[in-house]
Amino acid sequence: MSITTEFHDPRAKPRAVAEPYELDVDLEKPLTIGLVANGFPDSVRFLDHVEKSLAQVVPTASFVRYDKGDASSVVSGPMLEEIQAECQAVVAAYGH
Repeated sequence: MSITTEFHDPRAKPRAVAEPYELDVDLEKPLTIGLVANGFPDSVRFLDHVEKSLAQVVPTASFVRYDKGDASSVVSGPMLEEIQAECQAVVAAYGH
């Protein structure tokens, strides 16, 4: 007797066509990139890897870290103002 198990892949086919994104920035000039952790476990650790990878691609970049500390809240107004004042680009990370 043979038993067959089937698994359902719940991912849907994307409806939107992927469009290339080009960053309009001079990579020869200094660039400050904000890295925002959302408060879930491992979001800070994940951003460690993101920073390392981005630093190799954009050697003129410096990084500023932010941490919401609470995954259920939005970025506060003061933190958002700080990010806008200090950074030309931002990466937000979600961990679990």
